[in-house]
Amino acid sequence: MSEEIKNQEIKTPLNASVAPEQFDWDAFESDAAYEGKSKKDIEEQYNQTLSKIVENEVVEGTVTAINKREVIVNVGAKSEGVISAPEFRYNPDLKVGDKVDVLVESAEDKKGQLVLSHKKARALKSWDMVNAAFEAGEIVKGFVKTRTKGGMIVDVFGIEAFLPGSQIDIKPIRDYDAFVNTTMDFKIVKINQEFRNVVVSHKALLEAEQELKRSELISKLEKGQILEGTVKNITNYGVFVDLGGVDGLIHITDLSWGRINHPEEVVSLDEKIKVVVLDFNEQQKRIALGLKQLTSHPWDSLNEDIKVGDTVKGKVVAVADYGAFVEIEPGVEGLVHVSEMSWSPRLHSAQEFLKLGNEVEAVVLTLDKEARKMSLGLKQLTANPWENIHAKYPVGSQHKAVVRNITNFGVFAELEDGVEGLIHISDLSWNKIKHPTEMVAAGDEIDVVILDFDEQNHKLSLGHKQLTPNPWDEIEAKYPAGSTVEGTVTAVSEKSATVTLEDGTEALAFNRELVKEDGKQATVGEKLPFKVVELRRSTRTVRVSHVRTYAEVKEAKVAAEADTTKKAVKKINSNIEKTTLGDISELAALKDKLEKGE
Repeated sequence: MSEEIKNQEIKTPLNASVAPEQFDWDAFESDAAYEGKSKKDIEEQYNQTLSKIVENEVVEGTVTAINKREVIVNVGAKSEGVISAPEFRYNPDLKVGDKVDVLVESAEDKKGQLVLSHKKARALKSWDMVNAAFEAGEIVKGFVKTRTKGGMIVDVFGIEAFLPGSQIDIKPIRDYDAFVNTTMDFKIVKINQEFRNVVVSHKALLEAEQELKRSELISKLEKGQILEGTVKNITNYGVFVDLGGVDGLIHITDLSWGRINHPEEVVSLDEKIKVVVLDFNEQQKRIALGLKQLTSHPWDSLNEDIKVGDTVKGKVVAVADYGAFVEIEPGVEGLVHVSEMSWSPRLHSAQEFLKLGNEVEAVVLTLDKEARKMSLGLKQLTANPWENIHAKYPVGSQHKAVVRNITNFGVFAELEDGVEGLIHISDLSWNKIKHPTEMVAAGDEIDVVILDFDEQNHKLSLGHKQLTPNPWDEIEAKYPAGSTVEGTVTAVSEKSATVTLEDGTEALAFNRELVKEDGKQATVGEKLPFKVVELRRSTRTVRVSHVRTYAEVKEAKVAAEADTTKKAVKKINSNIEKTTLGDISELAALKDKLEKGE
């Protein structure tokens, strides 16, 4: 109602305090109450003060009241509109007197109520507003409605936009649900016009703000400067510290003077720590921080009484093939080389001796405090078994040993801890073998005899076959060259054959030596007489021949017959001088017969 109407003095013909049933409706209907002005004129004048409401049109209204369920909005109509409070969830700062856009759905419902919608009004304008904000790079407010796969759904100007999980914050998110039902500032980073998809980012705003802080902080940084920060993130390689909107990295090697396996052993998330600036790069905006540098190096406070030859205790903090590092004080380590772990000359891996976390005693072998280096030894705590090796293991003595390692050329056998020897493959067996595994396996106990020493290099030569008689001596005695033996052809190859003699000894015969007297070749399985042709000790080979068993007999018979003839002729010749002339012709005939073999 306008001020003019409000200020009009309305007179009623009835006392204001009269009961309703006593009210003079006739006087009211006859315009007596308006001092001569018609009610029609008054209504027309009142209607001119009201806005013209057109359905399905967006108008601006004023918030007149707010409660938990409803928001009352005045758009200048006869009645005020009621809008559901959830339509304003995106704007938690809404207050009485704020101007809002609403859509007139109906000028009057069944109850005579003006029906308005703020959500629909926003939807009609939202796409234009989103595009305008995107082009201008403006910051927009959005209401996080719910969590979805890969991120969140955000209400921006009434449009559901997607907020990727990686774009929520610059630091790792531990609880995504904490952002639901909150209002945040966003930057529109992507729009798909065809599908009307909108992607927003809160991280982009934080990064821009952080970039300003980083530039400002780096411009004031100095190496060696001590700052306070909060542990923001922990990785395998180091710790990120928030220095007040700017991150710096403490590499794992700069967390502690001692060895650590993971940064969590030193710091924890959200912990406030003091750090020192080690280096920074203004162009790349990187800051390298240190924590251990705030304390003195442990080597600087190392006990002055420690010297070479002392026995120290420590903990194994790292193991490699070449040795192990033992920490004798926090941040002070010594290397135990694999060669200083045992008196054994055999090459070992350090993992065979020590494990991470082992508590050990060691002897200080070298110490260089300026270079901060120390070498330690374990074997020095035990007696050197090679000091009296000649007395304990004289040449020719027999012992038991354990096979520790097998190679192509022989076997390493351990007589006691730290004392090993090599049994060459040629000293394992009197028979020829291709590989030591044909006779022994790792861990086997084997009888050995001491053959020789290399005291300087801590090496022993051992033998195994020497503990048994050489079977070749027996073979040479049993099968001398020229003797005849029985043998069976057990295998035939292209050029030679294997002949097994009576006691199982294997001999070699060339195929040309297997021809029988009838001219046929001997075959596998035939048992024949053989003559021993040759014994070769170097190769342990017995060579035999069947041909010689019958060829030599023929040769002997022919030789014997020739010898008999020679003797007869010689006798005749010696008697010729005593013969008469009458006997000459008869003797000549006899001589002729003898010469012809008759």
